[in-house]
Amino acid sequence: QLQLVESGGTLVQSGGSLRLSCTASGFTLDDFAIGWFRQAPGKEREGVSCIISGGSILKYADSVKGRFTISRENAKNTVYLQMNSLKHEDTADYYCAAAFQRQVWDKVADKCSMTILDYEDAYWGQGTQVTVFS
Repeated sequence: QLQLVESGGTLVQSGGSLRLSCTASGFTLDDFAIGWFRQAPGKEREGVSCIISGGSILKYADSVKGRFTISRENAKNTVYLQMNSLKHEDTADYYCAAAFQRQVWDKVADKCSMTILDYEDAYWGQGTQVTVFS
């Protein structure tokens, strides 16, 4: 069974750090580009970060640039999202999605996509909740 599971979400104080994990079972995660998305209460799901297979191309939303880091650990079939200097506005459910690279990697622009529509056919996890309190 193909499955993607996020973990690591919890309650954390503003200014703190968390590391979210996105672990695959039933398939090899390094064959896919990965996107991290989040959805705050009452808001639309938005892209946070993405990374292509091999990890050479990364991208971050402006709201998290300099605070969040995406990385891959192939031996554990896992992609991480390290979140530092957390703010209240980072409170959301966080999701990872594994997409075929050709659907989300713009080779000409040399960047990966964080547009949800590009992950329409991706494998999605069930989400993990992050709550940042002051």
